[in-house]
Amino acid sequence: MRMLRSVTATTFLLSALALGGCQTTTSGGSVGAERKQLMLVSSQQLDQMAVQGYNKLKAEATAKGVLNTDSAMLHRVRAIAARIEPQTRVFRSDAPGWKWEVNVINSNELNAFCMPGGKIMFYSGLIRQLNLSDDEIAVVMGHEISHALREHSREQISQAIAAQTGIDMGAALLGLGQGSADMAGIAYQALIATRFSRTDESEADRIGMELAARAGYDPRAGVSLWQKMIGANSGGSTPEFLSSHPADAGRVRQIESLLPTVMPLYKAARGG
Repeated sequence: MRMLRSVTATTFLLSALALGGCQTTTSGGSVGAERKQLMLVSSQQLDQMAVQGYNKLKAEATAKGVLNTDSAMLHRVRAIAARIEPQTRVFRSDAPGWKWEVNVINSNELNAFCMPGGKIMFYSGLIRQLNLSDDEIAVVMGHEISHALREHSREQISQAIAAQTGIDMGAALLGLGQGSADMAGIAYQALIATRFSRTDESEADRIGMELAARAGYDPRAGVSLWQKMIGANSGGSTPEFLSSHPADAGRVRQIESLLPTVMPLYKAARGG
């Protein structure tokens, strides 16, 4: 009976925590990417952390002499970003006013990301080694910006906080040792974190395709981009970008299924 009361108390507290932190960060746009998200930390907190991390990365790259060394590539990436950034208002009215920043690190890494608040970094290896067209760069950029728009990092941190809170509370209330709590944490990572990561990736694909299309970049490049990613992944070691953005035939099929929705947006942007 005592155990039942303890489990009930834990469940109640976690439910209250979740209900208090649920919100929607974006509208659905044409692709319909809208859902409630658990948010237990503020955007401001995460934005401050992102600025600090981004500035540290830039400082390290500058010290190594690898920041923005290719002026043509930098101009190219920034020009693409300048066309995509205004389109973010479709999903978030505040996003065009973010303190956007775009830089390029000269590295063989296949990587790119957008930190919370619009801090974008591309690695030259992604563009050079995959010989990306402007349309393909736009799809990558749209995808990475989508993670920031949906505040996936904030959501993941909130999920980790909620999970750890539940694990600690449950272990204490049920009289379990630390070993049991650690096992519960491992189970959470295996059963919950991976699932949410796939959800994040699917949302970023959907929103990113729409952003690229609205900016006048051909969304069909999403198909060729991920086909190139699949080829890069078959070479043995997994590139950095693909360790967090898995590429497979299922992903290509999903992107193909979005084309009837986003192609009219592309044609409208091109005046056709």
